[in-house]
Amino acid sequence: VQLQASGGGLVQPGGSLRLSCAASGSIFSINVMGWYRQAPGKQRELVAAITNGGITLYADSVKGRFTISRDNAENTAYLQMNSLKPEDTAVYYCTLGSSFVKYDYWGQGTQVTVSS
Repeated sequence: VQLQASGGGLVQPGGSLRLSCAASGSIFSINVMGWYRQAPGKQRELVAAITNGGITLYADSVKGRFTISRDNAENTAYLQMNSLKPEDTAVYYCTLGSSFVKYDYWGQGTQVTVSS
């Protein structure tokens, strides 16, 4: 299984970015696609996740600002990030798993920097 993440970059506070994660390979019954992030000196944390049935989970810090979606036919997940804050700065990793608490595959990470 391979995960290809894209869409990171530098954005000013209040701006928006959209991350994409395309999965390929021997994908069988992958239920959950999600995004984690890790800022310098901090632990990796779950940002958002979505089941193949469309049930979503968000970290409290991003609720109302980020939206996760997926295209099951294309095995692709998206993370729309609005009203970005400097504290959203991190490397964002896409992930695949069987549940909201068990992730088996990880992408290479994409840098998101929110700065003026």
